[in-house]
Amino acid sequence: MKKIWLVVIGVVMILAVTGLAGCGSNGVNGTIELKGILNNQQEGIWVNGEGKVTAVPDVAILSLGIQAQEVSVAQAQSEAAAAMDKVMAALKNGGVAEKDIQTQSFNIQKVTRYDNDKQQEITIGYQVTNMVTAKIRNIDKAGTDIDAVTTAGGDFTRINSIGFTVDDPKPYSEQARQLAVADAAAKAKKLADTAGVKLGKPTYISENSYVPGPVYRTDMASAAPAPAAVPTPVSPGEMEITTNVQIAYDIAD
Repeated sequence: MKKIWLVVIGVVMILAVTGLAGCGSNGVNGTIELKGILNNQQEGIWVNGEGKVTAVPDVAILSLGIQAQEVSVAQAQSEAAAAMDKVMAALKNGGVAEKDIQTQSFNIQKVTRYDNDKQQEITIGYQVTNMVTAKIRNIDKAGTDIDAVTTAGGDFTRINSIGFTVDDPKPYSEQARQLAVADAAAKAKKLADTAGVKLGKPTYISENSYVPGPVYRTDMASAAPAPAAVPTPVSPGEMEITTNVQIAYDIAD
């Protein structure tokens, strides 16, 4: 009986393999499909290409706000609100659109100190902090806007950092993509020539682009207003936009 079952199982397995090999879907030969399932190795010539484009930032991202401390929450919040109104007015008067000003953080924190006599923490006041990010599209005015903000907010002013980026990275990404594809094609041609084969058409392409976010700098004065006759110097520098591609080329007959 066991031998009969073994024979039946063997016949079923043979029929299953035959069915896979002979019945391809959508009119495709089943033998080719079976080969594709069993063969996971990459075929053809696979290369990586890289393209880099240097761009000069045209937008400054300023992280700034106010910080006020008083004996009560109400007093601290009142001073903070008044100072922030002046800072916001200075930004708008400098040409920064309202849509380009976004609240980053707002918090009220208890300020304490340790009392050695009482051997415990005691509350000495409350601190209100209100921080925003302002997108300065006229980058040449970034230094002037910083001066205006610090003057308007006075000793309450806090400037965390300034960052630089490009408002529309698409043209730079497109240029980097073209360079990456050309780089990959040149590498594939060299490989084909070295191997003595003819390079065919691309059969696979993948892309990975990198556009850096704002490059922030934090080495800025936090509260001291700059003299009106000497604007704060601001240098945007350069940024690099990179695209990497992976392309597989067929080997022509």
